[in-house]
Amino acid sequence: MPQPYTLVLRNAAQVLTLAGGPTDRPLTGPDMASWRIIEQGYVACHGDRLAAVGPMHELDESLITPETTVLDASGQVLMPGLVECHTHLVFGGNRADEFQRKLQGESYLDILASGGGILSTVRKTRAASFDELLANALHHLDGFRRYGVTTLEAKTGYGLDADTELRLLQVAHEAGRRQLTQLVHTFLGAHVPGPEYKGRPADYLDLLAREVLPAVQGLAEFVDIFCEEGAFSVDDSRRYLQQARDMGFQLKIHAEQLHDLGGCHMAAELGATSVDHCDYLTPAGAAQVAAAGQGRTVAVLLPLVPLYLRQEKYAPGRQFIDAGLPVALSTDFNPGSCPSKNLWLAVSVACLKMGLTPLEALAAVTLNAAWALNRQQTIGSLEPGKRADVLVLSVPDYREIPYWLGENPVAQVVIGGQLV
Repeated sequence: MPQPYTLVLRNAAQVLTLAGGPTDRPLTGPDMASWRIIEQGYVACHGDRLAAVGPMHELDESLITPETTVLDASGQVLMPGLVECHTHLVFGGNRADEFQRKLQGESYLDILASGGGILSTVRKTRAASFDELLANALHHLDGFRRYGVTTLEAKTGYGLDADTELRLLQVAHEAGRRQLTQLVHTFLGAHVPGPEYKGRPADYLDLLAREVLPAVQGLAEFVDIFCEEGAFSVDDSRRYLQQARDMGFQLKIHAEQLHDLGGCHMAAELGATSVDHCDYLTPAGAAQVAAAGQGRTVAVLLPLVPLYLRQEKYAPGRQFIDAGLPVALSTDFNPGSCPSKNLWLAVSVACLKMGLTPLEALAAVTLNAAWALNRQQTIGSLEPGKRADVLVLSVPDYREIPYWLGENPVAQVVIGGQLV
């Protein structure tokens, strides 16, 4: 016997299911825009799982009891909770003072030479207590939740020494326990060489591999590295990621953000779950990444970063999709190059600057973002059995989502079957 529903969202103008495509790989090519949309539909939950999704005429009213919470979504859109697949959640302080300096003409390298940039955040993060870092993380998670983010990846990377990097992971775990948003943990100790290892990137990676990776087993699912001029070379990155993979970690990489070095292709050959940034990855390179990753390595594009840094170069997302490379979108929330939690704005900018259509961009912040975190079995689409993460949006049609630039369309957030 079917069990009574605990929550029903009914009479929605549209239900964006993100279902109906292939289930053995992320969406790409035509599949990114051909998933199922239900007009005049409903979503029903039992406990923390989705129980049924369909058009209103199929709703089994007998499973609605006096104990069922019923929400009328007339004139509104229902969709899966947003999956935020690339953030640097835990850090100390901010860099608002540098924003002013940039506007006055100082370059990033000028600011870095004066002790600013990432080194400024590293100093503030090392000096912050566990409780201060936790309070900041919870504040930011509250902001993400207001934008409809129900799953979020949290990277380390602002400690750059063994003790602080471990503390950042511990803070993120505690933040995950204190609220409903599901956190996915990534170790990015290899953000840049720690200041004590200036000019010695290989020695710093040796330290991480020898002392820190064993300590974060069980605390982080993914290991990430910034492969870029001024950070870590392709060869050093390959050696480090191979060591992490041999220890059982899943792999990610920051690559092709500022130069085309070949980091994305290298990571895909190692089986990386995602390659992130990709602004300088060419369409031909994207096809190579798609082939090397067997269509499973997701390119996570971060359109708010070039916007905030006033750069002209955006990843050619349209060509990536056409080349068979799966695409996801994220904010890259961090204190230096994207102090924004507004994933809806990233959707709009991806349409405006990267050539994505609204349907593709919505797939990129739900199901493909779930693939970028290896969570596709449980989140990212509205299908029975998946976690009941659902958004009620105050628009009647999905095309209005990227149209209202920078607005937050979220009217209600459901996480694990609970109205938040």
